[in-house]
Formats: sequence, structure tokens, C-alpha cells
Amino acid sequence: MKIASYIAHGQPYYGAVTDDGMIALSPDLPQWQTLTEVIRAGQFDRLLDMAGGGSVTHDRFVYDMVLPDAPRILCVGVNFPDRNAEYKDGSEQPKHMSLFPRFASGFTGHDSPLIRPPENATLDYEGEVAIVIGKAGRRIRPEDAYDHIAALTICNEGTIRDWVRHAKFNVTQGKNWDRSGAMGPWLVPFTHATQLDEARIVTRVNGDIRQDDALSRMMFPIRQQIEYISTFMALRPGDVIVTGTPTGAGARFDPPRYLAPGDVVEVEVTGIGTLRNTVEDERI
Repeated sequence: MKIASYIAHGQPYYGAVTDDGMIALSPDLPQWQTLTEVIRAGQFDRLLDMAGGGSVTHDRFVYDMVLPDAPRILCVGVNFPDRNAEYKDGSEQPKHMSLFPRFASGFTGHDSPLIRPPENATLDYEGEVAIVIGKAGRRIRPEDAYDHIAALTICNEGTIRDWVRHAKFNVTQGKNWDRSGAMGPWLVPFTHATQLDEARIVTRVNGDIRQDDALSRMMFPIRQQIEYISTFMALRPGDVIVTGTPTGAGARFDPPRYLAPGDVVEVEVTGIGTLRNTVEDERI
């Protein structure tokens, strides 16, 4: 089952994805206006039950960022061994993971354009798996970590590379340009460990494979990410963790291969699907 946020007739909805269109579920749950609210209320499984007997409501729609009001999005940086080597600084695997925040405004939905701003042309792609927390917890043990995941989705963690160098100790500026990244197309319920343990990320630009790696090769596995993050902050339903990108981002080519208007970026993840976006310049 796939659950998505989308726009139809100018109005926001959430519902179940079918081959023929969307089964709108939000009109039957007016107390929860967004998917994030459903997850925070602990009602995600209810959505799945409701979708089973529904009929298509909308055959014309536009995908929205899957959690357009996500309250907290934390991203794990430099989390594959080859990615660490790309920095060419001679460093070994770090003792602790690198983290930075992203905001929902920085993401668009499936089949919508990534926006390249006029201030800088170094728009880059990063294909990743994102996990959505469904059960609150603090100081979560690794063996219990998967019990706290409600759903999985895909992220293209688009970055304006030159702007991650605007300060000494953070990358927040380069990671949060409006609609520079994408998240979706949908949420897939997390029901068994192999959905993550056996998954693979493949990123294509105009059909050419740029990234291809298995989640099992992460330096900081997802269980460890949940343990570490929940040490310093209580995780809450609706929180999103973007878990890290493999080697092959455009900035690491010589010369760099940044995204340009007209490019098509596809991020495919085993068992979830494919997140596809074009690239456009911002209209000002």
C-alpha cells in the first residue's frame, strides 16, 4: 500500500495510490488535515485499512511533498565509505555521524521541478532513503529502533553546493533553498527489517546512473542513527530522518556535473519506488 499527499482541483488531500488514480482518505478524517497529523495521532494503520475498500476519487492530481508540514527533518551526512573518501582529506571513518536540519519548505513533490535559484548554479542531487518515525522514544536501543518506524519514503536531498561553504561549522544555508529537493512520491508502511536491510539506492540523471549502493554499506546504519539521535532528543511521531547518500553526487566529478534546467533526476529505492523530478530555474 502506498499513501501520498497530493493536490486535486486546487485542494490538498492525502490518500491511497492506485494504478488508476488516488483514493482520497482525508475527507473521511477531517480531524487530521495532513498525513503528519495522522501519524502523530498514531492512526497510520487506520489509513491502510480504509484504503483497502475504497474506489478512485481523483484521476487527475499533482503529487505534493509527501509530508508538507513535517515538523522536524534531520539528515545524516557522509554516511557511505566511498562518500567519506570523496572528500580526499585522508580522514578515517568518523566516530560520530554528521547531522544537519532541513525544513519542509525545501522540498517539492514527485514529478514537480527542482528549483535552481538565480543566486547560484551549483544545484546538486543526493538520492537517499527517508524514514518516518511512528512511535515516540528517547535513548532507543538499536535492537528496538525499527519498532519506532512507521513508514519509508525517498528523498532527493538537493543542495546548492557553494552555499554549504558560507560558514565554518554548518551547511544549513546550502541545504534549505525553497523547493531545491524532493520527497516522495509516497509513504510505504514499514513492516519488516528487510525493507531497509536489503534495499538499494540508484540515482539517475537523464538516464545515466550516477549513484548506486546498498543501505547495508552505511557507515552508520539506520538502527544506530535512531539510537544516536534519540540520545539527545526525544523522537516524536512525524519526525523524518534522511539517512545518507552514496558516492556519485555531481560535485564530486571533475569537472563537477551540476543540475541544469531540463535535466531529469530519478531516485529509485528497492521496495519503495522511484522519485522523479525535472529541473527549472526560479522565476523571479
